[in-house]
Amino acid sequence: MANKINGSDTFSSLPSQVDLELLEALLEAEDATYPWNPGDEESEAYFQELEQQFGIEDLLDEGLTKRSQDFYGHLDTLWAGIASTPDYNDTRQQVVVLNLQEILRTNFAACVPQTLLNTIATKAAEIFAARQLISEQLVECVQTVLPAWGTEDLLVLARPFAYAMRSSESQNAASALSNLQNSEWTALSEVDKAKVSLAIASYAFTQLNNSQPEV
Repeated sequence: MANKINGSDTFSSLPSQVDLELLEALLEAEDATYPWNPGDEESEAYFQELEQQFGIEDLLDEGLTKRSQDFYGHLDTLWAGIASTPDYNDTRQQVVVLNLQEILRTNFAACVPQTLLNTIATKAAEIFAARQLISEQLVECVQTVLPAWGTEDLLVLARPFAYAMRSSESQNAASALSNLQNSEWTALSEVDKAKVSLAIASYAFTQLNNSQPEV
């Protein structure tokens, strides 16, 4: 009976499979270098090495963050440059307007306010390619400088100039502009101002039409 008890005690004191696996895990080579006792002299060197590794990783993270910020900042700069660069068509339109303004100033600045000439040139270049009747284009140009005039009244005055443009005649424009020879702009009647403005607008459209390349 005593033998049985002793045998059972001996059997129960043997390590279980779980204990063996735990012991094996603790004795694996990759864990052999871990300083289980922080008081050992080798422990300080081990922990210093870990801290250096963590420090390098932090530096790498900071470097990546900074480089990514610089990269996206550079992209923003490039995009802003592209967005602020005028399109070719816009640039060409600006050149057309400036050239037309110079032509009108050269011919009429002595008698007509420069701001009026610049406004007519800008509007004429803007609507030159629009699908409108010539008379409607002339009226739209003149209304920018003479807003008090009604559309119907200006259309009546614009028809002779539109006809002259269609038939390549310049007599109507020349006749209207002749009123400027011996008169100041401020001395003209409202009707004469409208006629002169229409004549200048028709001259501007003629210049734009002549500047178009032949197909």
